[in-house]
Formats: sequence, structure tokens, C-alpha cells
Amino acid sequence: MKKALVLVLTAGFGEGHNAAARALAAALDASHGPGTARLVDVFALASPRLNELSRRLYLGMINRTPRLWSAVYAWVDRTALFPAMLPFLHRETRVLDQIITAEQPAILCSTYPVYAFLLDKLARDGRALPPHFNIVTDSISINSLWWRTPCAGWFVPNPDSAEVLHRAGIPARLVHPAGFPVTSFFSAHAHELQPPGLAGGATPRVLYIINSGTRDAEETATQLLAERGWSVTCAVGRDERLRARLEKLAAIRSHPATILGWTDQIPRLLLTHHVVVSKAGGATTQEAIAARCPMIVNQIVPGQEEGNYELLRRHGVGALAETPAAIVRELRRAFADQGRVWSEWRSALSHLTRPEAARDIADHVLAHAACRDEPVPVPLQNRAATASTRLATSSA
Repeated sequence: MKKALVLVLTAGFGEGHNAAARALAAALDASHGPGTARLVDVFALASPRLNELSRRLYLGMINRTPRLWSAVYAWVDRTALFPAMLPFLHRETRVLDQIITAEQPAILCSTYPVYAFLLDKLARDGRALPPHFNIVTDSISINSLWWRTPCAGWFVPNPDSAEVLHRAGIPARLVHPAGFPVTSFFSAHAHELQPPGLAGGATPRVLYIINSGTRDAEETATQLLAERGWSVTCAVGRDERLRARLEKLAAIRSHPATILGWTDQIPRLLLTHHVVVSKAGGATTQEAIAARCPMIVNQIVPGQEEGNYELLRRHGVGALAETPAAIVRELRRAFADQGRVWSEWRSALSHLTRPEAARDIADHVLAHAACRDEPVPVPLQNRAATASTRLATSSA
């Protein structure tokens, strides 16, 4: 079996980490041949039961007790105690070491910040390691875990996020605003899959993505389906009872309506709809940007998702609407006057979209692998800037 040239390290705590890792691994294989990348979740391999319990605890916290999660996120961002917790991750550190020994990769890429600490522990123990790149999956409200330990470079989703790392003391030469790695489907089909222009009187197409823990999901879907002049698609995930109830409402509409369960067609749906309504998750937000599909944000998890919405707000893309009535109101505003506001939003997205980010990052990483003899730079660290203060100052 071919050994991986690049290890892509991920974790299941939020879909953004996994989505970015999958897209990057696919781009590496496409560029350099199958087997170039190996996708690894060390946390799932080392302690599967504990990992699943931790994932459920994380999801439960962000969905049911967001204020508690906000406090935890802020504490982790500020505290200098995190390295002291590494002994609790001794099994994960050992498994990571074993995988590196077996694969002998030329490059390490991680889409989850804790890996940098595990690698730093191995390096301090005398382990010779290949260069490591952090693929940052958050925008603007970036937790300081991402940069507290040195690495060969950071890839960030946008220049706004690059500025955050610059202010934290990371040299500009190590920060690459290449974009968020998304599936190549976006760049391959961007021209053929586009929603019809609203100026010509086309029916607005609304995509509603319901995530676990989404507030007022059924009421929001009901109000969207009550709008007679829109084509509506609802992706309800694995909630079969909600799917059955919405299908009954969809059946009596005059305009098309589609109710989906779990689906792997989100990229196609984003490319073909005028607007997406969803929480400000990292993967969804960045995929909407890649598709140039304006977003109505109906929920923000405190912490990392605050920066995702701040990116949209700062660039005049979409709106925040946290109740069903507000969502419908913002959509009506976007579609009024032959879609004048929608057209402004879509035009603004042109400055943010980077659908080929995964390929660009892969090219950079593979070029680095070709010159392994060059030293790995070690940046100065400034741990004083926390995510909360960065977001506050950048919004001022």
C-alpha cells in the first residue's frame, strides 16, 4: 500500500473541520495521484468511546446551553493552562506518533487546532517531525489555540482572518489567506449551475438547511412554505418526523417544494438556489460563499460562529434573522424590486469566494514537500489577543 505523502489530521467536533479535511485530501489526491493524502481522526482512533461521548457533550452544549459553551470557548481562548492538559491526551499523542512512524509523511496538515499541541509535545520529546501546517476553519473570532504553538504556516479562509493572526504576532509570510477548502464540485460546476436572474421575473429559490439544535425549525419551514411565490427546498437532516409533516405542507403548494432528509447534495443545492437560510456553521457559511449563495443566518453559536457571521456582515452579504417572521421579512426584502438587494449580496460575494482554495492549498503544501531541506520557521507568539477582544476591535 502506498504511504501517504501528506497526513491530513481532523476531528469530529464540528463539521467544518471534517469538511475542510475531506476537501483538502481530495485535492491532494487529484493533484498528485490517489493515496497522496491520508485522512486521519486520531481522537476517534485512539479512544472511540470517549471521542463519541465528547462529541455528544460538545453538540449538546452548543445546542442546549450556548451560554455555557461561550464561557468554555472564552476560557480556552484566554487560559495558558491548556498545555498542562496534554497528559490527559497521552493515548492520542501515542497513536499520532505511531501513524507518523508508519506513514513517514513529508507534510502534516491539520484542520483541528489541538493537533499542534500534540505535535509540539512529540517535538519536545525529541521526535523528528515533518513540517506542519494549520488549516484554520474559523473566520475572525479565531481561538488562540490555532496559533499558540509554532508551525510551518497557517492557511486562513480570508484576508479578514489573516489580519487577526497578524495582530496576534504571526509573521505575514507565514499566513496564507487562500480560502476555506471546499469540494471541487463548486469550481467545476459554478457556471452551469446558477439560479436564474430575478430581474427577469424568475421564481426565487430558497434553501433552508435545518441543523441539529436549530431553533424554531418547524415554524420557520412552515412560514417559508406558506409563501406562494417562492420555490422552497428544506433539508431536514435525519429528523424523519419533521420531514413527514413538511411533506404534507409541500404537497398542497402551487409552487415547487422539496423536502429532503439527509443529503450529500448540499453543494448542488447551494449553487442552484438564490438564498440559503441556516445557522452560521463554518462549513455551511464557507460553502455558501463558494457558491455565491447569499445567506440568511438564523442562529449563531457563541464563539467560533460569531466570526462567520461577522464576515458576512462586514462585507454586506445576507442578513441576521433569528425568528421565523424575521427570516421571511429579510427574504421579501431581498427579492423585492426584481431582486435588487439579492443582486447586491451576490455581487459582494464575488470578492470573498475562493472555490479553488483546496487545490491552491494542496499546490502550496506539495511544493513545500518538494524542498524538505529548508528550515521550518518558528514565529514569535503574542497570546494576549483573545478571540473576544479581536472580534470587538475588528467590529469597531
